[in-house]
Amino acid sequence: MNPMTLPRSSARTNVDPITLEVIRHGIISICDQIDANMTRTAFSPYIYEYKDYAVGFVGVDAQLLAQCTGGMPVFVADSVGMAVRDGLETYGRENFHKGDVVVCNHAAVQGQHLNNTVMYTPVFAGANGDELIGFFAVNCHWIDIGGSAIGSVSYSSTDIFMEGLQLRSIKLWSKGEPIEEVYRIIENNTRFPLELLGDIEAQLGGCLLGRDLTQAMADKYGTVVFLGALDMILDQCAAATREKIRAIPDGVYQHEAFLDDDGVRDENIPIKVKVIVAGDEMTIDFSEISDQVKGCINSGYYGGGRTCARVAFKYLIATDEPANEGTFRPLKMILPEGKLLSAEPTAAMGLYSIPFPTVIDCIIKALEPALPQRVTGAHFGTFSSLSFSGKRTDTGAPFKANDSGHGGWGACATHDGAGPFRTMAHGDTRLIPIELQESMYPYRVEEFCLRQDSGGPGKWRGGLGFDKQYVLLAPCELWANFDRIGCPPWGVQGAKAAKAGQVLIFKDGKQEAKLLYKTENCPLQAGDRVRMATGGGGGYGSPSERPVELVQRDVIRGFVSLESARDDYGVVIEADGRASRVKD
Repeated sequence: MNPMTLPRSSARTNVDPITLEVIRHGIISICDQIDANMTRTAFSPYIYEYKDYAVGFVGVDAQLLAQCTGGMPVFVADSVGMAVRDGLETYGRENFHKGDVVVCNHAAVQGQHLNNTVMYTPVFAGANGDELIGFFAVNCHWIDIGGSAIGSVSYSSTDIFMEGLQLRSIKLWSKGEPIEEVYRIIENNTRFPLELLGDIEAQLGGCLLGRDLTQAMADKYGTVVFLGALDMILDQCAAATREKIRAIPDGVYQHEAFLDDDGVRDENIPIKVKVIVAGDEMTIDFSEISDQVKGCINSGYYGGGRTCARVAFKYLIATDEPANEGTFRPLKMILPEGKLLSAEPTAAMGLYSIPFPTVIDCIIKALEPALPQRVTGAHFGTFSSLSFSGKRTDTGAPFKANDSGHGGWGACATHDGAGPFRTMAHGDTRLIPIELQESMYPYRVEEFCLRQDSGGPGKWRGGLGFDKQYVLLAPCELWANFDRIGCPPWGVQGAKAAKAGQVLIFKDGKQEAKLLYKTENCPLQAGDRVRMATGGGGGYGSPSERPVELVQRDVIRGFVSLESARDDYGVVIEADGRASRVKD
């Protein structure tokens, strides 16, 4: 499959270095300002606490030119550009007018679940204010857009039509006026109209203010200089990443892992990747990855395969470069149609990003022979999330409380793994504060602490997951989303794997024998307890090389148990606190 093409903008003039740097940082700062405004103005915790959105500026040829520094990687890696590209092909460049606002969540365009809705507006500048210079976009997770389940995401869905409302490049505003019919369609296809319409207003405000700020910057320097600077930035980013690729030995590198299942069929899902380095280009080959599955963990070519490749590439190769189309020019991809990451647009995609952390981990692990000092142990690599849904006892209104399970990241050649954090596919998304959860939803959090021994043992220990226990105050249903149980986060350079996650249910004070990993509609009653334990990150280097004093410190802090210190690290800590390594 070849990317769709549009004519590139005309050649631009060179820009002096000082102006170039002002524009380079200025356009990113505009995106960051809108990022902050979204947090301040959104209605649902999914946006103002969890930060499930991203902001970007896209060129007239649908190239990503800038993004906010804290946005969701799976959004801005390509979804905003693809939405704009589809809009250009649908309407034509000449049919975008001042004050137009377009929304798009279509699986054939973005290849992600339908909750991820891109909103964008054209940016005009120039002496007469009529030169189209790009589009300002905000991709935002809409909390519910219909479908069979509260929140529009269900493991039981087997096609995209079970997952909610599809909007393919629909104008929400036309020439500065809202289109009320479209608003009514949205309002009557969500279980949470107040929250969703409030989030949409925040998203709209972000697009309009971002448009105005971008136009002001372009007018300040002139559109020729402004667009010329953006072209130069893309070229510089491409040159920088090519230089880093040239430092990697040419070769074919590969790794394989698996997911436990797709939520519908009890079969492992193979994840096999190849990384081909040749000169100043890198190719990610997904030819042998799993075919499209029946469950809802599929994704499309751009929202799936390209997204995974770009996130891994940014992590390993382009750590110091901004995420834009120039940075990714040296990255190529081989991905046949009909695969897990290039599924047909009718495939179920409600939990599209479940494979992403494992795919990204595999790309990093594949390059271990070429980049032993730069790769890390695998991170916990799964959503590790719980949701509680039901009806409020006071009003009877439906609710859905989504709580994410942050986990440990892998250790590297110079220090222990970080965490608990969200996965590489999520970026800077945060935990919703416990106080807010308890004020909004019918449960209490009784315990929240780091999970001992969850990090993979190594010369450098993997990051820790956490333990979190809830007690229910009213009847509800539980949704759990865990993976990588059979394929726990591996270590590198001789280190050991981390612990995988788990979910436990306690009724009448007794633990139920069944462990829950992927489940929905599990009935719970008031007084039941749920314990979420998230996985850790893999270690780096042999555990026998970890200094005794670091093992002792970890035991004192509660990160590592006495048993793990002895069995995994070969370190015995006496009752008086003295520590020594066991001799073979």
